[in-house]
Amino acid sequence: MAQNDLLTRGVVEVIEKDHLEKAFASGKKLRIKYGADPTAPDLHLGHSVALRKLKEFQDQGHTIVFIIGDYTARIGDPTDRSKARPMLSEQEVKANAKTYFKQVGKILNAKKIEIRYNSEWFRKLDLASLIKLMAEFTVQRILERDDFTKRLKSGTEVHSHEVLYPIMQAYDSIIVEADVELGGTDQKFNMLAGRDLQRHRGLPQQDVITVPLLVGTDGVKKMSKSVGNYIGLTDEPNEMFRKVMSVNDDLIDQYFTLCTDAKRPTEDPREAKLALAKTIVGMYHDAKAAAAAEDEFVRVVSNKEIPSDIERKKLKVKSLSLTDLLLETGMAASKSEARRLIEQGGVKLDGERQTEPMRTVALGGEIVLQVGKHKFLKISA
Repeated sequence: MAQNDLLTRGVVEVIEKDHLEKAFASGKKLRIKYGADPTAPDLHLGHSVALRKLKEFQDQGHTIVFIIGDYTARIGDPTDRSKARPMLSEQEVKANAKTYFKQVGKILNAKKIEIRYNSEWFRKLDLASLIKLMAEFTVQRILERDDFTKRLKSGTEVHSHEVLYPIMQAYDSIIVEADVELGGTDQKFNMLAGRDLQRHRGLPQQDVITVPLLVGTDGVKKMSKSVGNYIGLTDEPNEMFRKVMSVNDDLIDQYFTLCTDAKRPTEDPREAKLALAKTIVGMYHDAKAAAAAEDEFVRVVSNKEIPSDIERKKLKVKSLSLTDLLLETGMAASKSEARRLIEQGGVKLDGERQTEPMRTVALGGEIVLQVGKHKFLKISA
């Protein structure tokens, strides 16, 4: 990829662009910092936007310094949060971190990544050193961030441990001697804090590259597992294909640009999304899986047939109400949700729509329960 594309395609802002271009021209191999807090075990397409940009730098011979924030994850990044994140235990953080690099390896050359855990240095930081570090920032500067300002105005608490987060992220940059830090636009404040700390200590300031936040499948909020609008990098091919096909039509171009190297092949939304879904599944699985997922999607969604591979569940009762059936099988989280699904026409038994929540369902042979367009289950007693 040309260096011009490196700083433009899928990039929102570069600070300082002139300085970074001069570094490229000099032939210097840069240390590109990227941090990820293992607050959840799975990565999704939203994460891939930054990872794909890192891969472009890696292909140019630069060093990717990948920081696993096993200490910062215990605080939880307050970015874009209307309240404090739950604090994770050390065991939860370790369990999540274990799965990261298998997934990161789907995009980056994992053998050429410099992997650091910020527990390496924060575990050794005594109280005197922490006080000295905090003295290099002002409360006014930290509270400038929109997330804190909004919460203070609304009367929502800002906890003291959250104020530490951007300071800790800035300190990461000092330790790993970052030339560049890359992250989503929501990380701009934290990355600029790194520049502030480097300047305060008389060190070269890291350049900052921000990449867009991928909008999730709901078409409104940024992709997030906590919101449920995500497409996981480890999703099964059929599920991944279906989720991509559920993306809003006005996001097709964004997904092609940020998530693939392909170009939109047609203006027709359905055909474009089929091509997008096939491309993405092929990237994270293979071409054969992508073709099979497309066939399955067309068969089930377009032709309204039953999926070829349906999960089976055996119950220990001979009959129960339809409401209880949804609850017992996990197809609804509560009786009220089950009743709502049934009354709204979202439940079928053997292809027949059901409208009576208290209807008794006899479990003799195998029956197919369908909830919504995509959830199927074969049930027997």
